[in-house]
Amino acid sequence: MDPLSSTCDAIVVGTGPGGAATARALARTGASVLVLEQGSAAPLRGTLGQMATMAMPGRGAWLHRDASLLVSGTTVGGSSALNFATAAAPPLAMFAAHGIDLAPALAALRTELPLAPLPDRLVGPMAARLMTAARGAGFAWEKLDKMIRPAACRSGCWRCVYGCPFGAKWSARDFVDEARKHGAVLLDRSRVLRVLMEDGRAAGVAFMRDGARHTVRAPLVVLAAGGIQSPRLLHASGLRPRHASFFSDPVVAVMGTVDDLDGGAEVPMAAGASFHAQGVSLADLTLPRPMYQAFALQAGRIDRLGAHARTLSVMVKIRDDVGGRIGPRWVDKRLTKGDRARFDHGVAMARTILEQAGAHHIFATHHFAAHPGGSVPIGAAHGVDGALRAAPGLHVCDASVIPGAWGLPPTLTLLCLGQRLGESISSGAASR
Repeated sequence: MDPLSSTCDAIVVGTGPGGAATARALARTGASVLVLEQGSAAPLRGTLGQMATMAMPGRGAWLHRDASLLVSGTTVGGSSALNFATAAAPPLAMFAAHGIDLAPALAALRTELPLAPLPDRLVGPMAARLMTAARGAGFAWEKLDKMIRPAACRSGCWRCVYGCPFGAKWSARDFVDEARKHGAVLLDRSRVLRVLMEDGRAAGVAFMRDGARHTVRAPLVVLAAGGIQSPRLLHASGLRPRHASFFSDPVVAVMGTVDDLDGGAEVPMAAGASFHAQGVSLADLTLPRPMYQAFALQAGRIDRLGAHARTLSVMVKIRDDVGGRIGPRWVDKRLTKGDRARFDHGVAMARTILEQAGAHHIFATHHFAAHPGGSVPIGAAHGVDGALRAAPGLHVCDASVIPGAWGLPPTLTLLCLGQRLGESISSGAASR
């Protein structure tokens, strides 16, 4: 297939977990699949410079009016290339309420993906210290499932968030590679402009690559461009309103210095605790030195810049209220009164844990976020139906379809949605 001049059976826009899983499922059936990705397919090198190009403002990052940062990855694999590889189980009941049974896909994925807590040898000294302190403070602090291959993972490594160069961390790139082995064609550095609609049905896409505009036709298009870009593409295609509300799962890091540790290089989010009723989750969050220093500066703690190797960090993530607006060229979302109350509760718990760990000079960073979604929700008038269908021949499969406020790492949920959608399309159930 010449991807720039021919038609194909399906076009998948975006290579994050939802798009990669859908493309793999379709390609396995022998369908001709074109996968378009705005970011680069360059091998991951695990460097700060490469990570920054994947999350530059205007590409993978946006600033809100309150100066908070919203980050996602623009690269093959999407944000899964840069995340902490934490695999939260999908909330099956949330999707079952919309007629979507993710249990079969979840069971199948569990047999093939590396889904397990880290072995003790890969739990760093800072994560171990926080686990002991959290349990001592009365919290049900447990190891978290990680999408990491322990045999390839290296203790004392800090590269998870930079893009693992060792093959230890699973990312959606793995499924893209499988799709390509089954005949799918990947075009990176391809920015989709809109979906081509004919007589109310998807007929292909228009996109830019190497400074030239191209169109490719297909009777099936799957948008998996992410919680920000998918609603924008729907609007550009004349299918949805100009603005969309969303959630973003805001996070603050609560940090404190101890005098008897020398670390700072380990897998983040090795363990934690979730408080669903309060809409708060906590985890250890050891970051690479440059990122730690950026957060210390952001919090105005110049006195802590040299304390990276001795600073314990607790992530406080909240399930924020859906709101704000995504525009064609901007994103804006501010914390609500309820969001601030959740943060106050979570930060207080984090301080308790750090004090139990013997930390001093405790401070909290300004909030940032990394899970934008809910902008084209299942079941809503401006969203998709139970088949993730936005229009005949057009489906959406990324965090934008999540039907409610979230607060969880979405990778495993999106893989389940993508596998289910690909299999459903292949069987013809989703095209009717």
